[in-house]
Amino acid sequence: MSQKDSKDNTRVQRNQGKYKKSRAGKIIKRTILGVLAFVSLMIIIGTGVFAYYASSAPKITYNSLSSDNSTKIYDNSNHVIYRMGAQNRDYVKSKDIPKSLKDAVVSIEDRRFYKHHGVDPIRILGATLTNLHSSDDIAQGGSTLTQQLVKLSVFSTSSKDRTIRRKSQDAWLALQVERKYSKQKILEFYVNKVYMGGNNASVYGMQTASEYYYGKKLNQLSLAQTAMLAGMPQAPVSYNPYNYPKLAKERRDTVLDAMASNNAITAKQANAAKNESIKNGLTNNHKTNDLTNVNEKYVDSYVGKVIQELKSRGYNPQSGLSVHTNLDLSAQKKLYDLANNDNRVGFPNDTMQVGATLVDPKTGAVNAMIGSRKTDIQFGLNRAVQTDRSSGSTAKPLMDYGPALEYLNYPTYQLVHDTPYTYPGTNVQLKDFDYRYQGTITMRKALAESRNIPAIRTLQNVGINNATRFLSSLGMNFNSTLNLQNGIGLYISPEQEAAAYAAFANNGTYHKPYLINRVVTPDNVSHNISSNGVQAMSPSTAFMMNYMLKGVMNLPYGSGTEAKVPGLYEAGKTGTTQYPEGSYQGYLPSYAAMDSWFTGYTPNYSLSVWTGYDHQFQTGNYISAEQTAIAQKIYKYEMQYISQNKPNEDWVKPNDVTSVKSNGLNEYFKNGHQSIQNDSTTNSKFNTSSR
Repeated sequence: MSQKDSKDNTRVQRNQGKYKKSRAGKIIKRTILGVLAFVSLMIIIGTGVFAYYASSAPKITYNSLSSDNSTKIYDNSNHVIYRMGAQNRDYVKSKDIPKSLKDAVVSIEDRRFYKHHGVDPIRILGATLTNLHSSDDIAQGGSTLTQQLVKLSVFSTSSKDRTIRRKSQDAWLALQVERKYSKQKILEFYVNKVYMGGNNASVYGMQTASEYYYGKKLNQLSLAQTAMLAGMPQAPVSYNPYNYPKLAKERRDTVLDAMASNNAITAKQANAAKNESIKNGLTNNHKTNDLTNVNEKYVDSYVGKVIQELKSRGYNPQSGLSVHTNLDLSAQKKLYDLANNDNRVGFPNDTMQVGATLVDPKTGAVNAMIGSRKTDIQFGLNRAVQTDRSSGSTAKPLMDYGPALEYLNYPTYQLVHDTPYTYPGTNVQLKDFDYRYQGTITMRKALAESRNIPAIRTLQNVGINNATRFLSSLGMNFNSTLNLQNGIGLYISPEQEAAAYAAFANNGTYHKPYLINRVVTPDNVSHNISSNGVQAMSPSTAFMMNYMLKGVMNLPYGSGTEAKVPGLYEAGKTGTTQYPEGSYQGYLPSYAAMDSWFTGYTPNYSLSVWTGYDHQFQTGNYISAEQTAIAQKIYKYEMQYISQNKPNEDWVKPNDVTSVKSNGLNEYFKNGHQSIQNDSTTNSKFNTSSR
């Protein structure tokens, strides 16, 4: 290659290099400009969204910032029946809050509290980076202490409300709070506002908590005790020093480390406080000046279920809610009185228990509920919702005869066999309460007398799949596959059964039972709750079942005559469960029962009552033949009381149902289905007798 060519090559390579650098520089410049434009656009959009949501933010007032966070529960007449955490708090002014507590709260909750103006971009960025790189299950929050105060004062703490809208609004309101109040006043609000846990009490505010946990004022606490209180608001249940001392100590020590890191205390002071036992100074003589509720036992079970329902819907019961329920206080008081004080009912002792639920068939609203008697514990075992006791023969309309009417189009006078019967695949014979057989009888008579064998034969004809489908339409689903034995005993609760029977009363439309009809959050947003109706069966099936179940109470041979309210249009079913064969062990009479039920209804109400003993195998804890009527009497006197000012109307026969006379009695069939053929005579898993 000549010297000239070499120089030309070098020149070309140099020019190419300059071109590549120039091109790369342009690409970088365009990329930077593009990123800046995108960021600017996002800022503009974000600002617009923030402004839009902030414009609809609720107002925040001095009263909302300074008041307690009590949740109020109302009956259906808008009377307060229970307050969660309402206290005659020892409100502590800023000048009386020890500096050590202020330092502890700021150090653990918001180190830059005195530097920001309500919202802290640096904190938000730090929290975001921490959450991106952290393997911990607990995410770091970007909310300032002021934002936390806003959430406690005007917003629901429900997880479903953690939206961009709410985050924008709490940021906007935090800015407004910072403009109006000093840092010291904001700290004062926070210290008096926060939920601080408690055992059998709802404690709000750190001064109240100091009295509750240590029996003394805030300014009398040690550094370690102060740090413990400052750390509790994040998880007041988990950091309860009585119940979870290890977690409480870990949290207290974290607060002490944060104080040392924030130069509020020295490392030496922190270490000395860490060596103090977490239980040092705790008192068992709790002082709260608690005004938690109206202190009436008769609402205990109902309120307990309301709180469960709140949690299941995503609400924090300790977040200052107004909870409006379906409770009919008059009906509730009457039910409580019947279970605890009315001598007409005839409880043999204070150990025998009760569970009962009253439902409105047209809506599913639970109007009353009682889950215990002769007990003092708050929110104890609620037997109205327990599902570990067999329902006995109250299962027959739900699993046997209801599906037969619906799917097999049986008439009410369908012939069924009450003859010796052995469960298939076993040598176990099914028996009735009287150990007798009646031969061929009508389905209506079999149900009225609560004969077991005809019910199981009917279930066999229906098929387990159809029966399970029918039960599912009535809100009852089971973890294991049902069998023939369940035809005379389902493991369901009085609440489930009252709602299921309510579908018979409501022309076949089922409503899932519910206690809460409206929740108003602290920002005054109202959330209405209702239960949509589901057509569980045809109106003709419901009408024919009503007719048959009237016979349980009206006919001389009916099993539920003790429950009859004179002159009232009603229907219902008895249920008892006997002890398993071989369990007598010489101390149980042959007539002894483990459980006794009665579930009955009118067009206005459905009431299911269970009675029995929690420890049914202990000596003496059985139900005698006479005592099986206790459930019926509770139903009778309750239904008689609540029906006084209600229309007394009978169910109207649908057009597709025809009436005929049979043996001098009215009977019914669905048009086009008049069969009175005998049921299957094949022997059909096993159960003891049930009535």
